[in-house]
Amino acid sequence: MQACAADRFLVSTNGSKMRAIRARWTRSFNLAATALFLTSSCFHAHGAGQAASRDLPKLGRGINILGYDGIWEGGRNAPFRLDNLTAIKKAGFSHVRINFFGFKFMGEGNVLDEIVLRRLDVVIEEVLARNLIPVVDEHDTHVCQRDVSGCGEKLRAFWRQIAERYAGKYPALVFEVLNEPGGQMTSADWNSLLNECLEIIRRTNPARPVIAAVLHTDDIPVDDLALPAEDRNLIVTFHYYAPIRFTHQGAPWSSTFSRIGPLDWGSPDDEAKAAADFRKMNLWAEKERRPVYLGEFGVYERAPSDSRARYLSFMARSADRLGWSWAYWQFDHDFAAFDSTRQAWKPDILRSLIPPQR
Repeated sequence: MQACAADRFLVSTNGSKMRAIRARWTRSFNLAATALFLTSSCFHAHGAGQAASRDLPKLGRGINILGYDGIWEGGRNAPFRLDNLTAIKKAGFSHVRINFFGFKFMGEGNVLDEIVLRRLDVVIEEVLARNLIPVVDEHDTHVCQRDVSGCGEKLRAFWRQIAERYAGKYPALVFEVLNEPGGQMTSADWNSLLNECLEIIRRTNPARPVIAAVLHTDDIPVDDLALPAEDRNLIVTFHYYAPIRFTHQGAPWSSTFSRIGPLDWGSPDDEAKAAADFRKMNLWAEKERRPVYLGEFGVYERAPSDSRARYLSFMARSADRLGWSWAYWQFDHDFAAFDSTRQAWKPDILRSLIPPQR
């Protein structure tokens, strides 16, 4: 996930990431046009999505986990409990996106700490034991957005080691090359680095499903993404937090957003703006015959609860209609869907994401 400061950058002081995101304001459509788009594009996207992902796993509905957890340093219930994976499965989720900050566990020569890698093995095996799909997401956004050269060296080393470690193992495991490339990284920079990493992965994992991100900027520049045409085991991802003033209102790590709110969301104009952004992604996916993954979306807990529920429900149902997989940000910590103290789901959030079956 990314956040932002008053106009561009937002630095977290409570364990969250440095983020760089700006709200994207698009041309408004009326409610009828929005409804027409969501209805008609559903049928087109379903056909295109099925054709594009015939040989790929359907990730379905998911949730982000373990980004800021003490498990990687050897902690237990810190605060995530591996038994929470059972609750995730029972709630109706089908995959988890494991937010892994690999760079900080690299030593001399960018060699990953074997002890930490064994902990990652355990997490993957526990996820698979619950019949969930694990996505290993390299999450060092804060490094890669400000130091493109340093990021490239570490990211290539990361995937060389991870790809070799899991070659021939855990067929259901999915790799995600990098969370939210952007900042100082241009589309040209990202396309070059992405394709280098894909080449590294394919040497040992020729058919592994791999997630590749659109450059994380306000205009969602998916048309600039350059993927190897012959590689059909790729899933394209983007994250959505627009409008940022709504989704991040009251965030205490920002001197700007901490003073904002309460703001509501859910007018016809609000929905039309989100629909326009989703339409852009969907048109590209149909043209390129690539599956789409909405890897993050969420609303900070200071937002009015009814507006938060409307926003989450609209994003999740829109992705469902378009045939996209998605993952909510996040299980615990801030934006949390689960109360770690009470060991219980926050019912309004869970209902918004996965409506009860009738």
